[in-house]
Amino acid sequence: MTVRDLPDLAGVEHRFLDVGGLRTHVALAGGGEPLVLLHGWPQHWWQWRHLIGPLAQHFRVICPDLRGLGWTDAPPDGYRPAGMADDIAGLLDTLGVDRFRAIGHDWGGLAGYLLALRFPERMRQYIALNTASPFLRPTPNVVVGSARLWHIAANAAPVAGPLLAARAIPDWALRHWIHRSAALTAEDREIFLAQFDEPARVRATVRYYRNLVTHEIPLLLAGQYRWSRLTVPTLVLTGDRDPIVSVESTREFGSLATDVSVEVLDDVGHFPATEQPELVAARALEFFGAQKSPLSNPSKPPKSP
Repeated sequence: MTVRDLPDLAGVEHRFLDVGGLRTHVALAGGGEPLVLLHGWPQHWWQWRHLIGPLAQHFRVICPDLRGLGWTDAPPDGYRPAGMADDIAGLLDTLGVDRFRAIGHDWGGLAGYLLALRFPERMRQYIALNTASPFLRPTPNVVVGSARLWHIAANAAPVAGPLLAARAIPDWALRHWIHRSAALTAEDREIFLAQFDEPARVRATVRYYRNLVTHEIPLLLAGQYRWSRLTVPTLVLTGDRDPIVSVESTREFGSLATDVSVEVLDDVGHFPATEQPELVAARALEFFGAQKSPLSNPSKPPKSP
C-alpha cells in the first residue's frame, strides 16, 4: 500500500495500533476525559482539524481513521457499521479507555449510534452530525428522499463502482455536498482525495457501499434498530442545506429514545465541522458541560424530535 505523509497539525500525536489484527491509525491531542471523533466518507481524521484544538483544551481527543480510510489498513472485509463499532470499541480497549464521549459524522455517525446502543454503560454523551437516524421508518418522504443518495448505488456498482470510487465520486462529494464551499480549500480536498489513489482504499469504499445496499438499508427499513432503546444523552446537529441527509431523516427516534434533542444549523451543508467549526465546537462544549457556549442563539432553541 502506498505510504502517504500525514498532514501536520499542532499538538497532535499519531499512533498506529494493532486492534484485533487491524493496523489502526489514531490522532491524539489534549488531556482529560476521552472524547472520540468519528469521521465520515470520503474523509478521515483530518475532517476534525478545526475542532481538535478547541476540544483538546478540555478533553483527551481521540480521532481514529475508520477501517479502509485514511491511514488505517484496508483489509478485504469488515465494512459493516457493526464492524466499525467493534473496531472503535477495540481501539478504546487498547488505549485503556472505559468511559467516553463521542461525536460522529456520516458513516462515523452511524458507528457512534451503534456504540451508544451496544455500550450505553461506556458512552457518556453523544453528538451526531448530519447522520440519518437508525430508527427511520420507510415513510413516503423517506422513499422519495432516497433519490438524492445516487452515490450509494454508483459506489456499489459491480463494474463502474471501482472506477467511480477512484476519485470521481469522492471529488464530486467534496465539491457538491458542502454549502459553504470556500471553507474547504483545494489543499484540504487533495488531502482527502489522495487516499483514493490506493486501490485497496477504493475497494474498501466499494465494499462499504455494497454492504449498505445489500444488508444495511434493507435491515434499517425493516426496523433492525427501531425497537432498540437509546439511553445515552444525544444531541443531533444537522445542516439545513445538506443535499444528501435531509433534516427529517435525522429527527425520527420514536418513544424508546429517552434523552435526544435535534438542532438545525442554518446555511450549513453536509460538513458542519468544516463549514461552521466554531459553532460546532461551541455546541459540543456546551452539551458536554465544558463551558457555556457564547454562540448559543436563544431565538433558535434545539428542536426535539
